[in-house]
Amino acid sequence: MLNDLILIGKIKEGDIKAYEGLFRLYYEPLCRYAVTYVNRMEIAEEIVQDLFYIFWKERSKLPVFQSVKAYLYGAVRNRSLQHIEHLLVQDKYREERLNEDTDNDFQTPLESLEYKELQERVEKTIQNFPERRQRIFRMHHFEGKKYTEISAELALSVKTIEAEMTKALQTLRKEIDLYIHTR
Repeated sequence: MLNDLILIGKIKEGDIKAYEGLFRLYYEPLCRYAVTYVNRMEIAEEIVQDLFYIFWKERSKLPVFQSVKAYLYGAVRNRSLQHIEHLLVQDKYREERLNEDTDNDFQTPLESLEYKELQERVEKTIQNFPERRQRIFRMHHFEGKKYTEISAELALSVKTIEAEMTKALQTLRKEIDLYIHTR
């Protein structure tokens, strides 16, 4: 307990050796723990790596907790469950899209035309995004990349990716609302 408080104090002060020691001590066990949730080692490693990245990046804001081990395991559990929830949402979305695609066969010509108009409007809106926002949006929605993957590929922070995606989605929502209300 006292050792954990001292360790957190050192990490908060930017002691890279203390951080590396924590990483070496917990990385492998946390990966094994995460894989019990997500069933794939590469995903488990990504979850743990992301946790340690945020842990170091946000070190000055770390709360004072009594057990570093309990904090790390809890964080890995939460991130693993979030990953599973994300997969479930993706599956549900794919299923809905498949159902929509089969339903599209039974649309009236007017519905089909309106759908095509909306698709074109959405694509035009995306094309009018600033270049970086457009690239981030396409990487996430069309290539299925995660924010952390986009962040690494574009050398931007995850927060920047999140901010750009939020702006893109807000713009698209406004455009779709405008389209619906002008019909």
